[in-house]
Amino acid sequence: MKNFKPLALLILLSIGGCQSLDGGGARKSPSAAVRGAIAAGIAAEPKAAAYYIGRRYYKVDYKFWGWVRKSGEPWSSAKLVMMNEQTRIIPDRQAGKMGSDNDYEYKLLGNYSGDTVYEPASNGFYPEFVLKGYELISDKPGYIYQQSGLTDPARRVIAKPY
Repeated sequence: MKNFKPLALLILLSIGGCQSLDGGGARKSPSAAVRGAIAAGIAAEPKAAAYYIGRRYYKVDYKFWGWVRKSGEPWSSAKLVMMNEQTRIIPDRQAGKMGSDNDYEYKLLGNYSGDTVYEPASNGFYPEFVLKGYELISDKPGYIYQQSGLTDPARRVIAKPY
């Protein structure tokens, strides 16, 4: 029993890391420290700026683009959007590799059109965002979902950021 306590403590300390990958390469849910760092980054963003923050959420079976939130607002306020590409093509389509930017974070220039678009595979209605420009913020941003594996393109799960 004496040897068990130090071993248990060592195991608990090794589990408490910030963000990691599971055996299949999927990102695990974030620790409180990572969530705090993400919240601090959002708090530092300018409020009411003339841009949005977008997180690509690629799913093989669905045609929505991803999550979009106003600068300075939390991910819980983000909307899952259909992207209108009449002015500007989305980054992965421009590169000719659909989904290659899954879970990337972008600064988005554009606006909501006010229209709602039906996406048949999810049987959902999503706001339309008219893309006018973008800038890559990070290809490895902090994980913004409650459970691990939710960014797996093959999983037919639609998860809202926390």
